[in-house]
Amino acid sequence: MAVIAIFSGSYCHGEDVAGKVAKTLNYERLEDKLLEETSKRFNVSEDKLVKAMTGSTSLLSKLTRDRQKHIAYLRSTLADLILDDNRIFHGYAAHLLPSSIPHVLKVCLIANFEYRIQQLTEKEGKGEKDAKKAINKDDEERLQWTKLLFEKTPYDEKLYDILIPMQETKVDEAVKIITENALSEPVKTTVASRRAAEDFLLASKVNIALVEAGHDDLEVYSNKSKVTILINEYTSRLGQLKKDLEKIARGVKGVSGIEVKTGPKYTPPAINPFSNIEVPPKILLVDDEKEFVHTLSERLLTRDLETSVVYNGEEALKFVEKDQPDVMVLDLMMPGIDGIEVLRQVKSKHPDVEVIILTGHGSEREENLARDLGAFAYLQKPVDIDVLSKTMKDAYKKVSQVKTDMDGENQDHEEDK
Repeated sequence: MAVIAIFSGSYCHGEDVAGKVAKTLNYERLEDKLLEETSKRFNVSEDKLVKAMTGSTSLLSKLTRDRQKHIAYLRSTLADLILDDNRIFHGYAAHLLPSSIPHVLKVCLIANFEYRIQQLTEKEGKGEKDAKKAINKDDEERLQWTKLLFEKTPYDEKLYDILIPMQETKVDEAVKIITENALSEPVKTTVASRRAAEDFLLASKVNIALVEAGHDDLEVYSNKSKVTILINEYTSRLGQLKKDLEKIARGVKGVSGIEVKTGPKYTPPAINPFSNIEVPPKILLVDDEKEFVHTLSERLLTRDLETSVVYNGEEALKFVEKDQPDVMVLDLMMPGIDGIEVLRQVKSKHPDVEVIILTGHGSEREENLARDLGAFAYLQKPVDIDVLSKTMKDAYKKVSQVKTDMDGENQDHEEDK
């Protein structure tokens, strides 16, 4: 039968569903075993393995390559464990299983923000503000994970075979959906699907060899023991790198052939999305969730985008009066003056400031109201940093065009005099 991989948003009953599915199908749970086995095989603490999946990418881990090594270790152990059928995994490592194995069923459990707040407040007795903060933190953590692996948001339906909205689905109903699909013909283990699992294991071994040699921005695939290595990081010595990678891969037992080539993400070093603009934009981030907004500011800084940060609506309005930004990224739900009122006042007094709403709990009514008040865009948390960067660039283009047009009108006026 199928191997089941479940990934869930926080407070979406993921553990309850996984436990009941395992009991119904008599499946073995792999979460603890994965950590224990990986820790023993590669002499890495379980805590470090967990942090490799759930922690943010710090400068230190990026320099030492530790995070990529630990992910490679987890992937290799997981590839070994799923060679046996009738197994289920719930958690971050579910994303380490590739879609190329037909008998792996990938499931996502998610719910809307309001439902998750309700679950958290009822379960732990937290207030709405604390619940909002906790869920935003959870979603940001998950976003960093799927962004690292796929350049996608964690609840992108393209990552899964089944996506179940838990605000509309009872736990037992979700269990029934998963078990029925797990027993269906398309996900039964076959000779071909087992071979795909074996290829995944071989690719994971090659990946470990490459990562341990200091090459971590690569994708490795195997098809009938023939390994393909995709280079994603730009290098001026591409030919030499290909030779080095091929030599390392040939040292892995079981490899019958190797192809090394550039992948779809192979591009020159990342550049500032505003690099073609002479004057850098003034950007203001407004959000009462301090941890979230500082993380966002740091991630934008990696794209050479410096930002100012304030934590509530009153501070935002004072900032705009003192040092008018070009682009504002604004949360909706904040203590005191909320985002809608900030937007209303800013667009009334400073119509040339472009405001991007970024919220984790907005409604269709609020989105329509925000757009009526002049918001440039309305984005949902967790946000893809590249989507946000592009939206900010488009907003600044509009600001720049308005300034250019005004300068032209002023020049014409001077000439008429």
